[in-house]
Amino acid sequence: MKNKIIFATGNKGKVKEIQEILKDLNYEVLTMKEAGIEIAIEENGKTYEENALIKARSVAQHTDAIVMADDSGLEVDAMDKSPGVLSARFMGEDTSYRIKNAEIIRRLEGKEGDERSARFVCAIAAVFPDKSEVTTRATIEGLIGYEEQGENGFGYDPIFYVPEFGKTTAQLSPEEKNQVSHRGKALRLMKEELMKYESNHCK
Repeated sequence: MKNKIIFATGNKGKVKEIQEILKDLNYEVLTMKEAGIEIAIEENGKTYEENALIKARSVAQHTDAIVMADDSGLEVDAMDKSPGVLSARFMGEDTSYRIKNAEIIRRLEGKEGDERSARFVCAIAAVFPDKSEVTTRATIEGLIGYEEQGENGFGYDPIFYVPEFGKTTAQLSPEEKNQVSHRGKALRLMKEELMKYESNHCK
């Protein structure tokens, strides 16, 4: 029988990434909806960690399972690290990422090379059944491309160019992406925390 992790998201793509990275641990990863938890969560934290903890704590009030949540964002150096924690709300939550991506490219007109530097940041929070908490954070450095490229990602992936691969994160295969992405790295750090928790509580 698998233990459950409820991930505070409705994004199936995200859950797929998480299942892939945690597949060798004995966990079933569920979205909030799959776990039957439907609550509105207001993310008003000032940092990625605060937002991830707000989400995880809110869901943890409704379950005895391990709850995990993430908050991630794109930081564009030429835009004073904007949109940052407001990445999902940049230009309005209902604005399509095609429009958001086009606006970021527009703002970087005339900039070349390192002037287009950017990073994805991801913080993951876990709330365990004993209400102990842990957070992990990771980043991936890259450049903002000149146009959208690739179909594999979501959000800002089509404009985030990774020099070591010569591709955007939307052009990477799922395996490549899990290896280098901010969420992949933060999840592997969280996997270590899960293993620590298990070894401390399964004696």
